[in-house]
Amino acid sequence: MAGSSLLLLIDDIAAVLDDVALMTKVAAKKTAGVLGDDLAVNAEKVTGVRAERELPVVWAVAKGSFVNKLILVPVALLASLFAPWLIIPALIAGGLYLCFEGFEKIAHKFFHGAEKAADHDELVEQLADPSVDMVAFEQKKIKGAIRTDFILSAEIIVLTLGIVAESKFITQVGVLAGIAIVMTVGVYGLVAGIVKLDDAGLYLFQKQGEGLWPRFMRWFGQGLISFAPWLMKALGIIGTVAMFMVGGGILLHNIPPLGAAVEHFAHNLTPVMAALTPTIAGMLIGLVAGALVVVMVEGAKKLRT
Repeated sequence: MAGSSLLLLIDDIAAVLDDVALMTKVAAKKTAGVLGDDLAVNAEKVTGVRAERELPVVWAVAKGSFVNKLILVPVALLASLFAPWLIIPALIAGGLYLCFEGFEKIAHKFFHGAEKAADHDELVEQLADPSVDMVAFEQKKIKGAIRTDFILSAEIIVLTLGIVAESKFITQVGVLAGIAIVMTVGVYGLVAGIVKLDDAGLYLFQKQGEGLWPRFMRWFGQGLISFAPWLMKALGIIGTVAMFMVGGGILLHNIPPLGAAVEHFAHNLTPVMAALTPTIAGMLIGLVAGALVVVMVEGAKKLRT
């Protein structure tokens, strides 16, 4: 009897772990859209410090990210237990915030490009000035990055909670904890790689020798140095597009009239176009929703001032 009970317990544990692994895989796919923006934002936040301090700054922000998730995961689980009706409004709010953030980036690029360039020039001057307190500068960078990470982590946790809302509580715990760990390690591991890409290129470019292999190393290093800024730009663009896709998709799936209208429109299209319609519609809905929220926020700012 004891042996059979132990086998049943092991079978139950295996079933839960299987559910956790499956749901974590699904959640990782669904939240991957936020990853591009997460990478670009965090890589941009930790750039500007001295080269030898980049990895310590990334590690400090990563530790802050773990603390953020230690706060967010229990809050999400408590909401799932005691206020499950909050999940859909939280998802819609998270979707609207993603759309707002994406459209604000576009608007800022077009209307405040000169200010951004001036900020960059000021940053370069500060780094060249020996009188600037670099410890305080680093701490400011780290605090700003951790605040940004809190918002991005909240988006990931809310998206994941929406996916596992109908699952058992133990599965929710496992999936949320798994996503929190995987996303933090993955994001900041990649951020560390991105911010050191140009240093790796410089190291290879300085290789000495006249043989084929040293010349290849120098060529490859020069390519990495040239590629690093393009990678940052590409991540920013991909992240912005992903915000509209993910945010618009959340609104599409959680506001029934929108979903019904898109489904009705896709019904009469060819199979290929019908499959693409939800994605395209999600991007357009995200773009429009982001524009509306930006207008409302800017209007509220003007009224307040």
